[in-house]
Amino acid sequence: MTPKPAGPPDGGWGWVVAAAAFAVNGLSYGLLRSLGLALPDLAEHFDRSAQDTAWVSALALAVQQAASPVGSALSTRWGARPVVMVGGVLTSLGFVFSAFARSLLHLYLGLGVLAGSGWALVFAPALGTLSRYFSRRRVLAVGLALTGNGASSLLLAPALQLLLDNFGWRGALLLLGAITLHLTPCGALLRPLALPGDPLGPPRSPLAALGLGLFTRRAFLVFALGTALVGGGYFVPYVHLAPHALDRGLGAYGAVLVVAVAAVGDAGARLLCGWLADQGWVPLPRLLAMFGALTGLGLLAVGLVPVVGNEESWGGPLLAAAGAYGLSAGSYAPLVFGVLPGLVGIGGVVQATGLVMMLMSLGGLLGPPLSGFLRDETGDFTASFLLCGSFILSGSFIYMGLPSALPSCRPASHPGTPPPERGELLPDPQVGLLPPGGPHSTLDTTC
Repeated sequence: MTPKPAGPPDGGWGWVVAAAAFAVNGLSYGLLRSLGLALPDLAEHFDRSAQDTAWVSALALAVQQAASPVGSALSTRWGARPVVMVGGVLTSLGFVFSAFARSLLHLYLGLGVLAGSGWALVFAPALGTLSRYFSRRRVLAVGLALTGNGASSLLLAPALQLLLDNFGWRGALLLLGAITLHLTPCGALLRPLALPGDPLGPPRSPLAALGLGLFTRRAFLVFALGTALVGGGYFVPYVHLAPHALDRGLGAYGAVLVVAVAAVGDAGARLLCGWLADQGWVPLPRLLAMFGALTGLGLLAVGLVPVVGNEESWGGPLLAAAGAYGLSAGSYAPLVFGVLPGLVGIGGVVQATGLVMMLMSLGGLLGPPLSGFLRDETGDFTASFLLCGSFILSGSFIYMGLPSALPSCRPASHPGTPPPERGELLPDPQVGLLPPGGPHSTLDTTC
């Protein structure tokens, strides 16, 4: 056993963990975002509606998020490294099984349940482990890891379309099974890190391992309600942005371009917002509410773009709306996880990450099928994107109930970022690490 460091090392092996989390994010959410390109082929092959095929991605997303607390609980008992490695194997097996599907039920079981369960074991432990390695640059490190989503979408969207054109959806899923197996070596890079304040032993009961006691904290409860509402609309573009582009008159590779533009904006904004949040100029809860609202407005714009003239058109308005959505959604993502140590403390961040994923699972389960239903009823995805944008705006309004989310007429008694290591951003003054700009850079005195 090595002695516990005085605090998060803020670098060193932490950058290797960040690279592993980058790959984990890309092979989970990035792949899920690109998977919508295969849904029209599945609908045609099985002669089913858009609503029915949307359940394939929706189940995978919902299982991944709903079971994330299980991944967190297992990692608190046995460590993140073996849990993530097992999750990579399960995800790969889910894609291989789905490549031989004879009905949509097989796809529901393969991609939805088996691959979704594997994803549930990889994301929360990887991101929670990363948060433990950083303090002053935590949000930047999280933002760097979360750019794996956009980078993977940028690469996998055209690659998946190419695979679908040349090998069909069965061959594409089989090859994706080989690609997702790379989650296993990513898990091997998650070296355990002991920190002061960690529990002396593993949790004594399953409920304690899940971290359900965090809901007794008012700030975390407000955050949970807002995040659940945001989840009702946040993941609809992951499934239906490409089909929406096709409905607007773009060709197959035009739809890929729309997804790629959103991915580039998403990836760049995650890094920029991570750097901005770590400067301490604006409290994290306020940034969270602001960029959440901008994400909702971006989806409203995506839903309201006009139909393009022909398949050869670039679809300028849709590209612009997709880029604006990508920038705002990318800025929102690192803040959701970056604010957690301030709400629950560094010792509970792995469990809190799993609970956040579970909170968004209801939206991940209901959002895409509801979007597909509205598309079947109305003939396009306009109503779908308007509804999901409204969900996100409602959740952002709830975030205003977090401490420091609204301007105050008196100086704040806590640093705005990074969050206090002992948790609760919150109303009681606590000792925390000062931001790079010094103790006066986080004062919030604007009414």
